[in-house]
Amino acid sequence: QVQLVESGGGLVQAGGSLRLSCAASGGTFSSHGMGWFRQAPRKEREFVAGISWSGDRTNYADSVKGRFTISRDNAKNTVYLQMRSLKPEDTAVYYCAAEFVGSGSPWSRYNYWGQGTQVTVSS
Repeated sequence: QVQLVESGGGLVQAGGSLRLSCAASGGTFSSHGMGWFRQAPRKEREFVAGISWSGDRTNYADSVKGRFTISRDNAKNTVYLQMRSLKPEDTAVYYCAAEFVGSGSPWSRYNYWGQGTQVTVSS
């Protein structure tokens, strides 16, 4: 059983930056692909970024390519999402999730989820 706890959300002006962190406990973090998802009010949850178990492969939604960077530190059992050039449409609750395939693909089945952290971007 993997427990995930996100942190780093907050209020930021458009054009600003935030770095989200997701600390994992339980299970074997380094064997899991990890992903970041988000859900805005009245919208479905969407994939944002994913990273393979080793960190050598990453995937991004088109809407965040070139602005967001996912990374992981297996020694610290933590995955990060660096967000730059934030836009009001990035406002959402951001969730990290873990999957067993190890790829961090947007199509993997993510079995474990954190509680989410709110990101609000003001215009």
